[in-house]
Amino acid sequence: MIFSRKRAETGRHARDERATEVLDSPAESVPSRGPYDVSEAPGDVPRLDLGSLQIPAVPEVEVRVQADPQGVIQQVVLVHGENALQLGVFAAPRSEGIWDEVREEIRQSLFTDGAAAQEVEGEYGTELHARVRTPDGITDLRFVGIDGPRWMVRGVYQGAAATDPAAAGPLAICLDGLVVDRGQEAKPVREPLPLRLPRDMADQANPENPAPGQREA
Repeated sequence: MIFSRKRAETGRHARDERATEVLDSPAESVPSRGPYDVSEAPGDVPRLDLGSLQIPAVPEVEVRVQADPQGVIQQVVLVHGENALQLGVFAAPRSEGIWDEVREEIRQSLFTDGAAAQEVEGEYGTELHARVRTPDGITDLRFVGIDGPRWMVRGVYQGAAATDPAAAGPLAICLDGLVVDRGQEAKPVREPLPLRLPRDMADQANPENPAPGQREA
Protein backbone atom coordinates (compact mmCIF):
# COMPACT_ATOMS: atom_id res chain seq x y z
CA MET A 1 0.00 0.00 0.00
CA ILE A 2 1.29 3.47 -0.85
CA PHE A 3 0.89 6.47 1.41
CA SER A 4 1.97 10.03 0.83
CA ARG A 5 2.30 12.94 3.19
CA LYS A 6 3.22 16.48 2.27
CA ARG A 7 5.47 18.16 4.80
CA ALA A 8 4.18 21.66 5.40
CA GLU A 9 6.18 22.60 8.48
CA THR A 10 9.34 24.68 8.32
CA GLY A 11 12.73 23.19 9.11
CA ARG A 12 16.11 24.87 9.42
CA HIS A 13 18.96 23.32 7.42
CA ALA A 14 22.11 25.10 6.36
CA ARG A 15 23.34 24.56 2.80
CA ASP A 16 26.98 25.08 3.69
CA GLU A 17 30.01 22.92 3.06
CA ARG A 18 29.91 19.50 4.73
CA ALA A 19 32.35 20.16 7.55
CA THR A 20 32.70 19.61 11.26
CA GLU A 21 33.19 21.98 14.12
CA VAL A 22 35.86 20.55 16.39
CA LEU A 23 35.10 20.94 20.08
CA ASP A 24 37.45 20.99 23.06
CA SER A 25 37.75 17.21 23.03
CA PRO A 26 39.35 15.76 19.87
CA ALA A 27 36.87 12.88 20.06
CA GLU A 28 33.87 15.18 19.81
CA SER A 29 32.64 16.91 16.69
CA VAL A 30 29.35 18.31 15.48
CA PRO A 31 28.59 18.10 11.73
CA SER A 32 27.45 21.39 10.26
CA ARG A 33 24.92 19.43 8.18
CA GLY A 34 23.71 15.89 7.69
CA PRO A 35 22.78 13.25 7.07
CA TYR A 36 23.27 12.97 10.82
CA ASP A 37 23.71 10.01 13.09
CA VAL A 38 20.97 10.03 15.71
CA SER A 39 23.64 10.62 18.38
CA GLU A 40 24.60 13.99 16.87
CA ALA A 41 21.42 15.30 15.24
CA PRO A 42 19.97 18.70 16.13
CA GLY A 43 16.93 18.25 18.33
CA ASP A 44 14.87 21.28 17.31
CA VAL A 45 13.71 20.05 13.87
CA PRO A 46 10.32 18.39 13.21
CA ARG A 47 10.81 15.09 11.42
CA LEU A 48 8.79 12.16 10.09
CA ASP A 49 10.05 9.16 12.06
CA LEU A 50 10.29 6.04 9.89
CA GLY A 51 12.41 4.08 12.34
CA SER A 52 15.97 3.89 11.04
CA LEU A 53 15.41 7.01 8.93
CA GLN A 54 13.96 10.32 10.11
CA ILE A 55 13.01 12.81 7.39
CA PRO A 56 12.96 16.54 8.16
CA ALA A 57 9.83 18.55 7.51
CA VAL A 58 10.52 20.77 4.51
CA PRO A 59 7.79 22.89 2.89
CA GLU A 60 6.26 21.54 -0.33
CA VAL A 61 8.13 18.22 -0.16
CA GLU A 62 5.83 15.20 -0.32
CA VAL A 63 6.98 12.01 1.39
CA ARG A 64 5.74 8.90 -0.40
CA VAL A 65 6.22 5.51 1.20
CA GLN A 66 5.31 2.06 -0.07
CA ALA A 67 4.64 -0.39 2.75
CA ASP A 68 3.37 -3.92 3.19
CA PRO A 69 0.24 -4.70 5.27
CA GLN A 70 2.39 -4.98 8.41
CA GLY A 71 3.64 -1.43 7.99
CA VAL A 72 7.16 -2.43 6.91
CA ILE A 73 8.36 0.13 4.38
CA GLN A 74 9.70 -1.12 1.06
CA GLN A 75 10.41 2.23 -0.58
CA VAL A 76 10.73 5.91 0.38
CA VAL A 77 10.53 8.65 -2.26
CA LEU A 78 10.54 12.41 -1.69
CA VAL A 79 8.82 14.50 -4.36
CA HIS A 80 9.02 18.21 -5.10
CA GLY A 81 7.47 19.36 -8.35
CA GLU A 82 8.94 17.32 -11.19
CA ASN A 83 11.90 16.16 -9.10
CA ALA A 84 12.13 13.05 -6.94
CA LEU A 85 14.65 11.61 -4.49
CA GLN A 86 14.51 7.91 -3.60
CA LEU A 87 16.16 7.09 -0.27
CA GLY A 88 17.71 3.95 1.17
CA VAL A 89 19.76 3.34 4.32
CA PHE A 90 22.04 0.36 4.86
CA ALA A 91 24.26 -1.20 7.50
CA ALA A 92 28.02 -0.64 7.11
CA PRO A 93 31.13 -1.74 9.01
CA ARG A 94 32.48 0.37 11.83
CA SER A 95 35.93 0.73 10.29
CA GLU A 96 35.20 1.93 6.73
CA GLY A 97 32.58 3.27 4.35
CA ILE A 98 30.99 1.19 1.61
CA TRP A 99 29.83 3.80 -0.94
CA ASP A 100 32.87 3.37 -3.21
CA GLU A 101 32.22 -0.36 -3.48
CA VAL A 102 28.45 0.01 -3.82
CA ARG A 103 28.84 2.69 -6.47
CA GLU A 104 31.04 0.43 -8.59
CA GLU A 105 28.49 -2.37 -8.35
CA ILE A 106 25.73 0.01 -9.46
CA ARG A 107 27.88 1.12 -12.39
CA GLN A 108 28.53 -2.47 -13.43
CA SER A 109 24.83 -3.31 -13.16
CA LEU A 110 23.89 -0.34 -15.30
CA PHE A 111 26.52 -1.32 -17.88
CA THR A 112 25.12 -4.87 -18.00
CA ASP A 113 21.71 -3.39 -18.70
CA GLY A 114 23.12 -1.32 -21.53
CA ALA A 115 23.19 2.02 -19.72
CA ALA A 116 26.32 4.15 -19.58
CA ALA A 117 27.24 5.80 -16.29
CA GLN A 118 29.94 8.26 -15.34
CA GLU A 119 31.41 9.34 -12.03
CA VAL A 120 31.14 13.02 -11.18
CA GLU A 121 32.42 14.87 -8.13
CA GLY A 122 29.54 16.37 -6.12
CA GLU A 123 29.12 18.05 -2.78
CA TYR A 124 29.03 14.68 -0.97
CA GLY A 125 31.94 13.26 -2.92
CA THR A 126 31.81 10.99 -5.96
CA GLU A 127 28.37 10.59 -7.52
CA LEU A 128 27.20 8.35 -10.34
CA HIS A 129 25.26 9.88 -13.25
CA ALA A 130 23.40 7.61 -15.65
CA ARG A 131 20.83 7.68 -18.41
CA VAL A 132 18.53 4.67 -18.51
CA ARG A 133 15.69 3.47 -20.69
CA THR A 134 12.34 3.00 -18.93
CA PRO A 135 8.79 2.28 -20.10
CA ASP A 136 8.24 6.05 -19.99
CA GLY A 137 11.31 6.79 -22.11
CA ILE A 138 14.87 7.88 -21.39
CA THR A 139 15.41 8.87 -17.75
CA ASP A 140 18.40 10.56 -16.11
CA LEU A 141 19.47 9.32 -12.68
CA ARG A 142 21.97 10.71 -10.17
CA PHE A 143 23.18 8.37 -7.43
CA VAL A 144 24.53 9.94 -4.24
CA GLY A 145 26.06 8.03 -1.33
CA ILE A 146 26.95 9.24 2.16
CA ASP A 147 28.91 7.04 4.57
CA GLY A 148 28.17 7.49 8.26
CA PRO A 149 29.10 5.63 11.46
CA ARG A 150 28.09 2.03 10.66
CA TRP A 151 25.56 3.14 8.03
CA MET A 152 25.31 4.43 4.48
CA VAL A 153 22.57 6.56 2.96
CA ARG A 154 21.94 6.18 -0.77
CA GLY A 155 19.91 8.74 -2.67
CA VAL A 156 18.76 8.55 -6.29
CA TYR A 157 17.64 11.81 -7.91
CA GLN A 158 15.27 11.93 -10.88
CA GLY A 159 14.01 14.87 -12.90
CA ALA A 160 15.99 18.02 -13.53
CA ALA A 161 17.85 17.41 -10.25
CA ALA A 162 19.47 14.35 -11.85
CA THR A 163 21.50 16.51 -14.24
CA ASP A 164 21.54 19.83 -12.39
CA PRO A 165 22.22 19.58 -8.64
CA ALA A 166 21.11 23.19 -8.21
CA ALA A 167 17.60 22.12 -9.25
CA ALA A 168 17.29 19.75 -6.27
CA GLY A 169 16.29 22.65 -4.00
CA PRO A 170 14.13 21.40 -1.10
CA LEU A 171 15.03 17.77 -1.83
CA ALA A 172 18.69 18.57 -1.18
CA ILE A 173 17.65 20.26 2.07
CA CYS A 174 15.87 17.05 3.06
CA LEU A 175 19.00 15.03 2.33
CA ASP A 176 21.08 17.45 4.39
CA GLY A 177 18.68 17.08 7.31
CA LEU A 178 18.20 13.30 7.37
CA VAL A 179 18.79 11.49 10.64
CA VAL A 180 19.84 7.82 10.76
CA ASP A 181 19.08 5.69 13.81
CA ARG A 182 21.32 2.69 13.19
CA GLY A 183 20.59 0.87 16.45
CA GLN A 184 23.16 -1.20 18.31
CA GLU A 185 22.40 -4.69 17.07
CA ALA A 186 24.81 -6.42 14.71
CA LYS A 187 23.70 -6.50 11.08
CA PRO A 188 25.25 -7.88 7.89
CA VAL A 189 27.03 -5.23 5.85
CA ARG A 190 24.71 -3.67 3.23
CA GLU A 191 21.55 -5.03 4.81
CA PRO A 192 18.79 -2.42 4.55
CA LEU A 193 18.05 -0.90 7.95
CA PRO A 194 14.43 -1.46 9.02
CA LEU A 195 11.89 1.22 8.14
CA ARG A 196 8.35 1.29 9.51
CA LEU A 197 5.33 3.53 9.16
CA PRO A 198 4.53 5.83 12.08
CA ARG A 199 1.70 4.54 14.29
CA ASP A 200 -0.99 6.76 12.75
CA MET A 201 -0.07 5.80 9.19
CA ALA A 202 0.14 2.10 10.09
CA ASP A 203 -3.38 2.30 11.54
CA GLN A 204 -4.57 3.73 8.22
CA ALA A 205 -3.02 0.73 6.47
CA ASN A 206 -5.02 -1.75 8.58
CA PRO A 207 -8.14 0.00 9.85
CA GLU A 208 -9.90 -3.32 10.43
CA ASN A 209 -6.98 -4.65 12.49
CA PRO A 210 -6.46 -2.18 15.36
CA ALA A 211 -3.20 -2.36 17.24
CA PRO A 212 -3.27 -4.19 20.60
CA GLY A 213 -5.17 -2.20 23.17
CA GLN A 214 -7.20 -0.38 20.52
CA ARG A 215 -10.78 -0.98 19.49
CA GLU A 216 -13.39 0.80 17.45
CA ALA A 217 -15.42 3.41 19.32
